[in-house]
Amino acid sequence: MRSINDGFSGIAAPFARCGSLLLLASVWSSAASAASTPPVAAPQAAVVSSELIGILDEKPVRRCHASTIVETRRGFLVAWFGGPETVRASVGIWLARNDGGGWGRPVEIANGVGAAGEQQPCWNPVLFRARDGTLLLFYKVGPAPRSWRGMLMSSRDDGATWSIPVPLPEGVLGPVKNKPVELADGRLLCPSSCESRDWHVYFDLTSDLGKTWMVVGPVNDGAAFQAIQPTILRHADGQLQALCRTRQGRIAQVWSRDGGTNWSTMTALNLPNPNSGIDGVTLADGQQVLVYNRSEYNRTPLNVAVSRDGRQWRDVLVLEDGAGEYSYPAAIQASDGKVHITYTYRKHSIKHVVLDPLRLPNPSRP
Repeated sequence: MRSINDGFSGIAAPFARCGSLLLLASVWSSAASAASTPPVAAPQAAVVSSELIGILDEKPVRRCHASTIVETRRGFLVAWFGGPETVRASVGIWLARNDGGGWGRPVEIANGVGAAGEQQPCWNPVLFRARDGTLLLFYKVGPAPRSWRGMLMSSRDDGATWSIPVPLPEGVLGPVKNKPVELADGRLLCPSSCESRDWHVYFDLTSDLGKTWMVVGPVNDGAAFQAIQPTILRHADGQLQALCRTRQGRIAQVWSRDGGTNWSTMTALNLPNPNSGIDGVTLADGQQVLVYNRSEYNRTPLNVAVSRDGRQWRDVLVLEDGAGEYSYPAAIQASDGKVHITYTYRKHSIKHVVLDPLRLPNPSRP
């Protein structure tokens, strides 16, 4: 059933759908438009560490992409999809662990081998740890994004062992690239999307860690914006904001006032997007952090921006600005307050950067 309420709309029923570091300081814009100010160089005080996960000539797979990171009781896990090429059937989901002594050697934990022995490539893993400690790994299997299907594995021991992969129900992909948020009532709100002829944004809700689902959307018409891969931010007034990758050269946004059941009309932020993945995270102090490619055409540079209201953004850090691809970031805030970011490094490795957010320029401070 589709509901419309004061400009906010959604669908609340399941249904089928397509299968070099540089700290920046800048002058905060007081303009009413949602603008990101141009960067100005400053010291690298916020960077705690920066390293590749696996040495380039020692990694077990030739190509890797679309990383995800989660904190566990033992440390951190990072996963990505990788193989000889990123679209071959042998592409699987790889996992690396850091229990405090550095990153261990990556191991493959999932592949696309079906019951009949056929194999299809795996895509876009998403790690998430629920409040009860259950670790979830969502990923996709299929020949291409238009026809992939959602899969889910879980772990009760911080990723030491995993359940058998189970397919999500038809019409449900779960979080398509970026992490879910766990709502106050315990439901997971999973940012999702469909890459059929027209790109659409959805939100998949589960109250039982993936056993049953409700699908909300699409929240865009696929005409004004071809949008996918939302990332969800929380605001102090209870609103949720989702920022989306688009084909229109700009990051798009939608807002929800009721925990993700209904969403506003999609509009553009004045932030460029080269049709590439983004990710954001709401910090404990309410500041919003966004990692994105500041370009309409290229997957470089890769920047960090901050905001208080989600509309006006201030670029504060350049993670990468060289030739090549630096893309598909994932961002979380750890229990010690540090911000952990992973991203694709030239499609040949995954890079892990740790930031101290207290050393980033803050839009709420003069």
